[in-house]
Amino acid sequence: MQCAALTGISPDVIRELKLGKSRTLELQSTHNVVTVGTIEPGMPVFLTSVNVEDLGTGDQGIIAEALSVTISMKRTVEYSQGYIFEERERMSARVKVKYCSNTTVKSALHEGMFDPVQVDVVKSCSYHAV
Repeated sequence: MQCAALTGISPDVIRELKLGKSRTLELQSTHNVVTVGTIEPGMPVFLTSVNVEDLGTGDQGIIAEALSVTISMKRTVEYSQGYIFEERERMSARVKVKYCSNTTVKSALHEGMFDPVQVDVVKSCSYHAV
């Protein structure tokens, strides 16, 4: 089964998802934001604590269902003694997910920083009922 992959997710978050709780993840790393841009509600998403640079065959993770997806831009301006000190924009992605099953990566595809991370995973025969 092919699906988008979100990498570098905290093991604690993955553990909570396995308990059947749905969680909203706020992601700021470029490759994860780009990947979330390809996800629509209802699609399966692979989540793993492995970093994108190390993702490969045999890595463990979970399949979750995307419940909602939001990408937003946040603008901040810092002031110092009445002058504009620094202006920044930060793009972030929020995705609400619900656990489906454990899985293993068969192959991973990540061509560059601005391309989504895709994986082919071993399809699970059973899913977590909520």
